[in-house]
Amino acid sequence: MSQNRARTVFLLAHTGRPAAIRSAELVVKGLLREGIGVRVLEAEAMDLPLPAEVELVKEATPQCLDGCELLIVLGGDGTLLRGAEFARASGVPMLGVNLGRVGFLAEAERDDLDKVVERVATRAYEVEERMTVDVVVHRNGDIVHTDWALNEAAVQKVSAEKLLEVVLEIDGRPVTGFGCDGIVLSTPTGSTAYAFSAGGPVVWPEVEALLMVPISAHALFAKPLVTSPDSVLAVEVLPHIPPGVLWCDGRRTVELPPGARVEVRRGAVPVRLARLHHASFTDRLVAKFALPVSGWRGAPH
Repeated sequence: MSQNRARTVFLLAHTGRPAAIRSAELVVKGLLREGIGVRVLEAEAMDLPLPAEVELVKEATPQCLDGCELLIVLGGDGTLLRGAEFARASGVPMLGVNLGRVGFLAEAERDDLDKVVERVATRAYEVEERMTVDVVVHRNGDIVHTDWALNEAAVQKVSAEKLLEVVLEIDGRPVTGFGCDGIVLSTPTGSTAYAFSAGGPVVWPEVEALLMVPISAHALFAKPLVTSPDSVLAVEVLPHIPPGVLWCDGRRTVELPPGARVEVRRGAVPVRLARLHHASFTDRLVAKFALPVSGWRGAPH
């Protein structure tokens, strides 16, 4: 990278998708044309037709974003969640471009690449913080695993034929217990992801809350619960059953032995997202899920 470049953007792409390769090429050329340096992982650069002035880094660590103004991520939900790992660890805002199906974390679609480059070049974007959750797994009083999630921590059964037997707890008090396929412990950002599929409520991102959503529970009282953002949610796996498994954002997993206890609380470190426009979450929801709104005439003035 040229030494006189004052600004640098890190680019992360799903190079297994032809659309991502073409999109990455367009974004890189556009940024370089605007005098903005581009940094890319060496492993991904092998699959991308990149100009020689693009800076390559070998190791995928938070330090590889040092000095970067933005992290631009091109891909579907999985790639965006991978980008969120970099964004949280580095503190660099993430700007997602959706190349998948839904992409609630994305701020732009593949047809908006020229606009993305223009907005980045003119610094015409805002940064908002999204709440995360910190996850701690206990066994016999000892901490055996720690993790975090932007969307959700999901406690799930392992075998198809055996239910997961759990007791749910909120703020140190038991709520209920039952057999189920799992429990989703979600942020508002994750309410439109796994929690939504499990029948949980859609929560607007500006609402600070935690969600506890059962998956296929065998119980009369197994409703989704919405708690204070300062609450501590816990799921205890009963000791006499087969082990379960913990998934964080569908990317990181650890086995939960019988008797394990999973605690989820508001995360100490948020994920920063770059926003290009002020479209309401309601409009985003309608667009992403193609909700029928024909016939709406607007509220009376």
